[in-house]
Amino acid sequence: MSAQGVRARVRAEMTEEIKAVARRHLATDGANLSLRAVARDLGMVSSAVYRYFASRDDLLTALIIDAYNSLGDATEAAAAAAGDLSALGRFLAMTHAVREWALADPHQWALIYGSPVPGYQAPQDTIGPATRVILLIANLVRDAYVANELAAREPITGRYAEELSAVAEQYTPGAPPHLVAAAMSAFVHLSGAISAELFGQLVGSVEEDRRGFFEYQMRGAASLIGMTAAP
Repeated sequence: MSAQGVRARVRAEMTEEIKAVARRHLATDGANLSLRAVARDLGMVSSAVYRYFASRDDLLTALIIDAYNSLGDATEAAAAAAGDLSALGRFLAMTHAVREWALADPHQWALIYGSPVPGYQAPQDTIGPATRVILLIANLVRDAYVANELAAREPITGRYAEELSAVAEQYTPGAPPHLVAAAMSAFVHLSGAISAELFGQLVGSVEEDRRGFFEYQMRGAASLIGMTAAP
């Protein structure tokens, strides 16, 4: 391997090590990351960390992109494994995969779906990774619509129908506005249900079978879309 290749490999390894330490800080300090604290845990001076990440926000962006992509990978794998099921079956498989990912790493879920980090503005680089899950849902809804797997729903009208038509044209060509609205609503149901569970909103109410309660909510979201067939 050339000297340049060795340097690139060392840099990649150190970048991953910095991110791994930063993720541990997420578990204890939330998104209030300190490059100085990360450097201290690595046995480095803080100026050395700045050679890899120019600022706290750059490090946060890297962690956010990694989290979105990890979640996207898990959801895509679930969708592929459920490929022979009905639209409802695939939807449930995907949403359960999202929940399982969040339960396995609640601090990463909080980073991407929790309270905004004060002073942080997400750059354009985060948009693609951030939309992976909702586009998986949107594409599932569109494909089910094309295959006549959805119950009829009333069309929507008004200014927001025009806005959703533009969204459909960009991301899911061929999908009518009411299906875009349904997909977006399903994602809001999904993220809200998981956040309620992770952030303590179910304490004292649903304690024993939260998975069952989650599926009840997701079946409700699916019914809004028109996915009523048995999985």
